[in-house]
Amino acid sequence: QVQLVESGGGLVQAGDSLRLSCAASGRASGRTFSDSAVGWFRQAAGKEREFVAAITWNGRSTNYAASVKGRFTLSRDNAKNTVYLQMNSLNVEDTAVYYCATNGDYRDYRPRAWGSWGQGTQVTVSS
Repeated sequence: QVQLVESGGGLVQAGDSLRLSCAASGRASGRTFSDSAVGWFRQAAGKEREFVAAITWNGRSTNYAASVKGRFTLSRDNAKNTVYLQMNSLNVEDTAVYYCATNGDYRDYRPRAWGSWGQGTQVTVSS
């Protein structure tokens, strides 16, 4: 069973940047974290969980939601079992709990298609 832990959230002002981290331990469905795609999702208060971005196991391919493309960047360090989400030019609409997930396909936008989840980290952007 893989365990995912998100960190790096906080309260920032519009226009600021944050870097979220997703650190993993264990295995998901027989695969190690470094062999698996990782996705980031977010859920704002009163809204459904939505796709943000995803990266393949080797970091060679990424997929971004239209709302964050050009502002957010994914990277990963498999030696550290960690995936990073660099978020620039944050705006109030980015306020949400951010979750990382694995055991899924980086092209799949559906939260239900991802099998393992972290507990989330809160990002709050003030105007």
